[in-house]
Amino acid sequence: MTRGSQKLFRMAGMLSIIAVLSYVGWLLTRTDPQPVELVSTERGTVEATVINTRAGTIKACRRARLSPAAGGQIISLPIREGDRVESGQVLLELWNIDLVAQKELSKQQLVTAISQQREACILADNAKRESIRTQQLVARGFVSSQRADDADAAAQARQAACAAAAAEVERARAQIAVVQASLERTVLIAPFAGIIAQVTGELGEYVTPSPQGIPTPPAVDLIDDSCLYVSAPMDEVDAPKIRVGQVARILIDALPGQPFEGHVRRIAPFVTEIEKQARTVDVEAEFINNYTDTLLVGYSADVEVIVDQRENVLRIPTQVIRQHNKVLVLDSDDKLEERTLVTGLGNWVFTEVLEGLNEGEQVLFASDGVEVTAGTRVTPKSTQP
Repeated sequence: MTRGSQKLFRMAGMLSIIAVLSYVGWLLTRTDPQPVELVSTERGTVEATVINTRAGTIKACRRARLSPAAGGQIISLPIREGDRVESGQVLLELWNIDLVAQKELSKQQLVTAISQQREACILADNAKRESIRTQQLVARGFVSSQRADDADAAAQARQAACAAAAAEVERARAQIAVVQASLERTVLIAPFAGIIAQVTGELGEYVTPSPQGIPTPPAVDLIDDSCLYVSAPMDEVDAPKIRVGQVARILIDALPGQPFEGHVRRIAPFVTEIEKQARTVDVEAEFINNYTDTLLVGYSADVEVIVDQRENVLRIPTQVIRQHNKVLVLDSDDKLEERTLVTGLGNWVFTEVLEGLNEGEQVLFASDGVEVTAGTRVTPKSTQP
């Protein structure tokens, strides 16, 4: 082997050793790819929504807290809490035997008054005919004119007695109506069909009507649960976006994951100032379907009003967007690159992407609490749906 060949051989060996050492150094110093969760950019529906600032409450369209108009002792209570009643059904009755007897007495007085009226009117008709006959006799000269005047006066007196008897009949009828009104004050009637929510009192107990300005517990709490709605406070800034008739999504805390369809039925015409720093407008959303068997009056609920909606648009989860509309996108070298988006419609779930991403590109969703930046090499741990 010549001297030149030996020199080349030594150089080649040295280069091989350097390459091996460099590769080993690269293996020892390189960082492992960071496992992260990614989400794919896709097409779908994006909504602009507003939601209440504090929890709303499910209420019934009709609810009556009933008490008898008069006080007294309960002698009949044919209902219990949870019973369903029909309109006009008796709910409670107070002791009223004296009024029942008085009504019966008034009926008998009416019968007597009618009989007396008939008697008085018969005599009045007879006196009138007698007066006419007397006038005829006066014309023929058989009796004096004084006799005719007396017969005419008697006829008028009998007619007045007939009228008085008729008035007495009407008075007797009015007396029956007065007693009937007093009786009705001792009976509690259901003003509409519904379910008994609460009963205050038992047989034999006394109930007292609520004095003016002093609220007392109602004897019966009646709820018409065939019509339910949610009353929820909306921030005054969001209130101008809401219109009656807009579609609303109702979320019940007691039934998570089961949104209910509804629509806005009323917007309060004033701002509530209970909290000076967070003024609100009460908005009512009515359920589209009947959920009597599922929902209870008093449940806490949220109302998400859909003020705008776009379909088949490019979208990403709102939580992947960082400050200043920036996102980290997986490139072809399994590294993250930063991009700035131009966004459109959005809510707390999805945001519409107008510029900056293409359909199917994967965006950083989560990194298990490890800080990652643009240029970080990553490996997909799982892809969020």
